[in-house]
Amino acid sequence: MDDRPTDKSAELLPAHERTQATAVALASPVLERAKAPGVAPFPRPQQPGGAQPDYRTLDRMARALMARATQGISPDALVQTVADWMLHLAQAPGKRAELAQTAAMTAARLAMWYPYSVADGRHSAPFAPAQTDHRFADPGWSQWPFNVFVQNFLGAEAWWADATRDVPGLAREREAEAAFMARAAVDVVSPSNIPWMNPVSIAKTINEGGQNLARGAANWLEDFDRMLAGRPPVGAENFQVGRDVAITPGKVVFRNDLMELIQYEPTTARVSAEPILIIPAWIMKYYILDLEPKTSLARWLVERGHTVFMVSWKNPDARDRNVGLDDYRRLGVEAALDAVSAIVPDRKVHTCGYCLGGTILAIAAATLARDGDDRIASMTLFASQTDFAEAGEIMLFLDEGQIMLLDDLMWDQGFLDSRQMAGAFQALRSDELIWGKCIREYVLGERDEMSALMAWNADQTRMPARMHSQYLHGLYLENRLTSGRYAVDGRKIALRDIRAPIFVVGMARDHIAPWKSVYKICLFTDTDVTFTLASGGHNVGIVNPPNGKRSSYQLMTMGRSERYVEPDTWVAAAPSYQGSWWPAWEAWLRAAGSGDDAPPPRMGATEAGLPPLCDAPGNYVRG
Repeated sequence: MDDRPTDKSAELLPAHERTQATAVALASPVLERAKAPGVAPFPRPQQPGGAQPDYRTLDRMARALMARATQGISPDALVQTVADWMLHLAQAPGKRAELAQTAAMTAARLAMWYPYSVADGRHSAPFAPAQTDHRFADPGWSQWPFNVFVQNFLGAEAWWADATRDVPGLAREREAEAAFMARAAVDVVSPSNIPWMNPVSIAKTINEGGQNLARGAANWLEDFDRMLAGRPPVGAENFQVGRDVAITPGKVVFRNDLMELIQYEPTTARVSAEPILIIPAWIMKYYILDLEPKTSLARWLVERGHTVFMVSWKNPDARDRNVGLDDYRRLGVEAALDAVSAIVPDRKVHTCGYCLGGTILAIAAATLARDGDDRIASMTLFASQTDFAEAGEIMLFLDEGQIMLLDDLMWDQGFLDSRQMAGAFQALRSDELIWGKCIREYVLGERDEMSALMAWNADQTRMPARMHSQYLHGLYLENRLTSGRYAVDGRKIALRDIRAPIFVVGMARDHIAPWKSVYKICLFTDTDVTFTLASGGHNVGIVNPPNGKRSSYQLMTMGRSERYVEPDTWVAAAPSYQGSWWPAWEAWLRAAGSGDDAPPPRMGATEAGLPPLCDAPGNYVRG
């Protein structure tokens, strides 16, 4: 049967128009099918039994394999950033001319200085490293020819910083990514990372006759063997959980499929009436807040007459792939709060969250406030973000393409291993955490002395696939919590519903939760907020006992009726104090409570179905 068009008017058209009309007529059934809602223009291949193959699964498998090879870093995102930067730079002749002039001026400054670099110390070098850059602190770097190596490197570093700055048309996010990539690439060729250009490694090798290189090779082989075997780094065995760290006496008084609740034994005859519930991050083990006795925040609080409860999260595996962010709120924070209320009835509870634990605590507190539950006496956030619009350099690794790759990796594994996250965090401080460590341990042959904090950092954890995907998409990418789009049980929540006073601690050198991002909670709450800016980084700034170690902090309270103060203005106005911020926080807790004291509560509540299950630190922390 001939299905060609029979319209005689087509024969009156010129030949090429008749051909075009015939083609359109032949294609019209397919085009009409494509316009039909929900109907594909071409049928998909059928498997035996009528099932259709899902080729997207093959795509996800391929991306998951790539993510395993790259430790979760998306090569597509890197290529797109470089291409975007190059394209915009190619369209900016003025910027290119400026860079050419900068290069010429840099070369001229170096050329004029070279003759004085040999012995004349009266002429200062044209470039100086940043105050936080300690790679060239050794006196050997001021001697020729090493000072020439340093100046050439610093000149190139400055030029590349200019090359990735203020490129017309380049989006701010792309500019930050390009600047980071350029800095990381330049750091690779730093003379401090090249043994035969490093005066420290040269002197060490000469003085020891090469023995340092032999020790370095042995160190590398030992580390490589431990990595393949999945064993912790050298020295971590000296910090065993329950023997050397996490040894504050207590009992596990509640356990579910997601967490254990530890109640610490009292050491005083009377205690503050309001107990303290601490929600640590689940990205690492809880015992950063209960390290050695001299650095344990939990022990320090107990010794000052507080009843302390601590959540210890389960280390999930592939079986927990469907555990979501809401499960951490419901089975974590709210279940722990219910248990504390059963053990210490008729009392409000001071709540405290660290990092991700603080974020989920803020979500839970807003949910409870929305529902009329006023059991929270106060809320403390340690280095915890609630707004993610300016989440710092970690956002360089969290665009749509990067998160899609992580989603596929977690889809394959069922979880995200902390080793697959470590690369991003180390890259933020590559000169110290990657290259500096390699030179010290593998060239100089010097082992870094293991500390309790370092051993804790090496105690790896995992995160469930569903939870981490929801966290990255809902908070980092979409910033739902502070934009009024975060829903719990089908209803939106708002941080402004929280009426309990809030104490917030930000860290001046925090690369994970930048203090200005942490500070933004002042924009979204309607209660008194006491903000503390402490010296130190994300972990060291928290493990800050008042034992005479050099540290400092600024502290100031902003009342709910006061106008908003921007971060830089706050820094200029807030009083400064020497020492640890722990005593100031403990005094704030007492002021935020009722002021009453009472005999210590019993361990657990057997009549309420919460008998002591085992001794602290429990079972989940060993997983």
